[in-house]
Amino acid sequence: MKSTTSRRRMAPTGRARLERVPYTQSRARAMGPVPGTDEVLFLPLGGCSRIGMNMTLYGHAGKWLIVDAGVAFLGDEAPGIDAVMADPSFVEERIADVVGMVVTHAHEDHIGAIQHLWPRLDCPIYATPFAAHVIRERQKEAGTARQTRIRTFAVGEELVLGPFRIETIAMTHSIPEPVALAIRTHAGTVLHTGDWKFDPDPLVGRTPDIDALRRLGDEGVMAMVCDSTNAMVEGSTGSEACARDGLIEAFRGRRGAIAITCFASNVARMKAVAEAAAANDRKVVLAGRSLLRMEQAARTCGYLDGVAPFLSLDEAAALPRRNLVLMCTGSQGEERAALSRIARGEHRSLRLWHGDTVIFSARAIPGNEEAVNAIRHLLEGRGVEVVTPGDAKVHVSGHPAREDLKRMYGLVRPRIAVPVHGTLAHLEAHARLARDCGVERAVVPEDGDLVRMAAVGTRVVGHVEPKRLAFDGQTILPWALPAAEADPVNSDSRRAAA
Repeated sequence: MKSTTSRRRMAPTGRARLERVPYTQSRARAMGPVPGTDEVLFLPLGGCSRIGMNMTLYGHAGKWLIVDAGVAFLGDEAPGIDAVMADPSFVEERIADVVGMVVTHAHEDHIGAIQHLWPRLDCPIYATPFAAHVIRERQKEAGTARQTRIRTFAVGEELVLGPFRIETIAMTHSIPEPVALAIRTHAGTVLHTGDWKFDPDPLVGRTPDIDALRRLGDEGVMAMVCDSTNAMVEGSTGSEACARDGLIEAFRGRRGAIAITCFASNVARMKAVAEAAAANDRKVVLAGRSLLRMEQAARTCGYLDGVAPFLSLDEAAALPRRNLVLMCTGSQGEERAALSRIARGEHRSLRLWHGDTVIFSARAIPGNEEAVNAIRHLLEGRGVEVVTPGDAKVHVSGHPAREDLKRMYGLVRPRIAVPVHGTLAHLEAHARLARDCGVERAVVPEDGDLVRMAAVGTRVVGHVEPKRLAFDGQTILPWALPAAEADPVNSDSRRAAA
């Protein structure tokens, strides 16, 4: 059988060759690939071409496991489109062989598609209490809560789903209850890290289970599918406690109102803002639906115990501005978010004036820089001082930098590295680091690549065209990928190799 490769199919170190080999008739039915007992098939439907839209399939012994189903936000790339997600046709055609979906955490880029894709993904959904609460609330909005089968598991619990035995491992990230998944099969163990960092003082929730990761490494790990977001960032990622201390200092001595924006799902940052406000004789009001949703989920699950109730908008209006902190949605310049409406003077009850301060407690996701700068210019035009993470220690990432990745590889010691969650540049930087850490092979996948992971013969064995769906606020419709996303290097060579 002849195999073909493109120049995109070379590992970044030049030492591992990534090939597409079509399945033979003995290995495939008319409906497509059937995973064997001597292998784990890995298929990213999203998450390996850009940040966001994470949705992964694992195949083994004739069955399929889904991990996450998220969305990507395109902003100015696609006016009128709220979110884009993976088309689940591949899953839908095999739904009888799907054992379930396991959710690693409650960020939109990991769960945001569930409400849109149900009931096409008619399978049990397994999630931690916090993620389950968020998913249920979204399903209520969509009118499908009663039909959705959500089963809650505790962090650290083991799940047995068909031929997959899954240990959930406590990690830390910028949201409560993130878990890594140790997926054990007859063919070997795959560690799916989800989004993570090593945070010794996360402010809410558990610290990472380092002992479990080390034990897993001692047992032997065939492959690690790992977060690549900060694979080009030197050093280690800071703790949420450092961001809290930076916010306390940034609030100090300011006379006007303070507005702060961050990712709504960062409950630890919400708690940090409350503590920074209390330390500076200020009170907090939340502005934005997603912040209010996350506050409700966090209080329900006990993650804001001891934090006083936040002010209502009416209560905030009666408070002197020097005692006020507005915590707003809109850290990525979203047009309809609270901060954007305040900057344009369109918010129904909140205003910022000369002498006030806005703190961006988040970095712009690649592609959102222009939208963020537009909001910043509007604010500065009103005489508002803008503070960014480049000006003060008001933000820490939720993802591992290079030293953290090295530490993870030292603990887990996988034979195969599969970087995910990033653009091609992120994945290739991660692959080079993994090779330097001693892994035997680093496979750099793109969305739709079908990767066979096994004791021998690990390689890309096929490709599923990664179709997309878009949500315009009311309707789900097919979405055509821009050529640059279809293959960031060379879309023509992709077609030739397929």
